[in-house]
Amino acid sequence: MPLSAGPSSSRPLPAGPAWLCLLGGFDLTYDGQSLRVSTSAQRLLAHVAVTCRDRPVRRAALAERLWPDTSTSQATANLRSVLWRLPRPRGRQLVRCDTTTLRLSPDLSVDLWEAERLASLCCGPVGHRPLPDGDLAVLGEDLLPDWDDPWLEVERESYRQRRLHALESCAHRLREEGRYVDALGAGLAAVQSEPLRETAHRRVIEVHLAEGNQAEALRQFDGYRRMLRDELGIPPSPAIRELVAPLLGRPLDRSA
Repeated sequence: MPLSAGPSSSRPLPAGPAWLCLLGGFDLTYDGQSLRVSTSAQRLLAHVAVTCRDRPVRRAALAERLWPDTSTSQATANLRSVLWRLPRPRGRQLVRCDTTTLRLSPDLSVDLWEAERLASLCCGPVGHRPLPDGDLAVLGEDLLPDWDDPWLEVERESYRQRRLHALESCAHRLREEGRYVDALGAGLAAVQSEPLRETAHRRVIEVHLAEGNQAEALRQFDGYRRMLRDELGIPPSPAIRELVAPLLGRPLDRSA
């Protein structure tokens, strides 16, 4: 299982003493310093953080999931060994255990959880979702993109869809509020994450049009049109062509 050495982006580490970073790659930090973590410990921490969140999980069940090809007794022994070897920065436990269950320590923050809360703010009901003032860069990272564990596939795709919808929703709301720079940043982050995603390109084009940058809007559309042709051999949908049809000086040809 290939594991990335750390987050792939240069975004700053979150504030706080202990952080488990799963977006863009695995990293475990304390006071801003990366801690050395074995591959088995990475798998344990990531599995609990992604599938159990902050809820307790039965030790026996977790051992079977992490070591499915071994006997129950060997899997249990492996789990004990990994827990014993976990880093304890300044004597702090990252995992709280009893005889039958374990859970992540309340002192350990997880960037995935923070990103999910941010995505919920962006995608919640319009009347109840204040737009975030902070950096949306955290929504530009995939969940452990270099890992190939089967259990992670559905979780990774679920989070990817949530963050893309959140970026597009933010781009739309920010444009409506006249915050064009922020709106463009959110839209382009969605495009960068999924270049063939039409709704992301539409958000970027809408921002350019709202600012009066018609040439930029046409350039974005033309780049997307060429990409669709080269990659998939299909034309853009009528929905995105309607955005730029007035700029071309002709009505939309729905047969194209």
